[in-house]
Amino acid sequence: MMKLFGSSIKDIAELYRKGETTPRQVVDELLQRIEHVNPALNAFIRLDKEHIDEQVSNAEKMLGSKQSSQLCGIPIAVKDIFTTKGINTTCASKILENFIPPYDATVIAKLKAAGAIIIGKTNMDEFAMGSSTETSYFGPTRNPWAPDTVPGGSSGGSASAVAADMAFGALGTDTGGSIRQPAALCGIVGLKPTYGRVSRYGMIAFASSLDQGGTMTKTVYDSALLLEAIAGFDPKDSTSADRPVEPFTTLLSPGLKNSTIGVPAEYFIEGMDRDVQKAVNSAIETMKRLGAKIVDISLPYTKYAVAVYYILASSEASSNLARYDGVRYGYRSGQSANLMEMYKHTRAQGFGREVKRRIMLGTFALSAGYYSAFYGKAQKARRLIADDFAGAFKKCDLILAPTSPTPAFKLGSKLDDPLKMYLSDIFTIPLNLAGLPGISIPCGFTDNNLPVGMQLIGKQFDEKTILNAAHAYEQETQWYKKKPDIH
Repeated sequence: MMKLFGSSIKDIAELYRKGETTPRQVVDELLQRIEHVNPALNAFIRLDKEHIDEQVSNAEKMLGSKQSSQLCGIPIAVKDIFTTKGINTTCASKILENFIPPYDATVIAKLKAAGAIIIGKTNMDEFAMGSSTETSYFGPTRNPWAPDTVPGGSSGGSASAVAADMAFGALGTDTGGSIRQPAALCGIVGLKPTYGRVSRYGMIAFASSLDQGGTMTKTVYDSALLLEAIAGFDPKDSTSADRPVEPFTTLLSPGLKNSTIGVPAEYFIEGMDRDVQKAVNSAIETMKRLGAKIVDISLPYTKYAVAVYYILASSEASSNLARYDGVRYGYRSGQSANLMEMYKHTRAQGFGREVKRRIMLGTFALSAGYYSAFYGKAQKARRLIADDFAGAFKKCDLILAPTSPTPAFKLGSKLDDPLKMYLSDIFTIPLNLAGLPGISIPCGFTDNNLPVGMQLIGKQFDEKTILNAAHAYEQETQWYKKKPDIH
């Protein structure tokens, strides 16, 4: 019999329904798994041991009512960017090391209302700025498929935890690929919803026009289930869309008849890993067998996406991170003779190298005399990238592409070359600029047994189409059943 920790959310929910296990048994087994495996991977920053017993008791009462959600009693890991009442929320930064929020983020409140158990907070790149989870103040996270490689970023802790069976599902955030890229590198499912589909209230801001919370799970069904729970309008978030939340789990079907899938030439570039290209090409053939029509499309402005993103995201970050000044909350330097020195020392000591790099880049792009040349021009190019997608969707229902140009790379191999690191997100960034939904699902392995991810991109608020296509592919191929050899 498979250990409980190796199961999916759907599996555990079914065991609860039949009375074959309890939240207490599931949590105890999972905590043992985390205690055994996490020291090697550093996926969790902290576990919520103080509140777990209370959460377990609440879940068991809800299960007894027979009207509970499928998420009731399911332990979920949460990226340490979402505020959690009474539990440190650090964004993996020294500047927030001891910050304990007085409220829950909307997505956390929704999970708790469904009876889910918040098991702990996962590691990430500091303030979500990175593609490898190496910029964390708490040290790097490792990939369970090959511990000398990165798990991707910035939601690498969540991806590593789910892949290593230390969580049944997890929340992440995606500003330029930070759910989908680590999902691809760790061989799990990562869903970035449409911008505005999931509330950002209580999600610590990096780049407010790009940030979006989403799900990281073992199966597409589980992603659909989690999305149903966390999506929906929130009056506390002015960018939240007032759109109905569809029953995504009931809309999943096994075939792709009458579906047209576009394949963009610009996403199959020179320098892409040979094994990645091979796996994605094979996935295209599988989609054909499932009944989909494959058409060639063009997204010509893709080549500007990375440059546009790093101007816009860094500009917004320089504004959002101005609040960390040592005055109201967070770290404060004690080595200052006056207020100005306190500001300087606090920010110099509290932020890591990559965060400081992006604050400086963004401040420069917004400065007098440069605003129009950089930020203004980037906003115009962003519109052209969005128009590319709008034109492509006149020819197809969804778009298929690689998630990442390479599989997981060695720890430390790109830390000293920011441009190389930034190019890790070349296929994921355009979606954030256009506000579109995307999902990464496992589609094969390299010769070195590293996972490869395929990305499906949908129209705004059309998560059901990409979830259905992803589910059909997943059930046909079974890649998701393969597990890393970590004990």
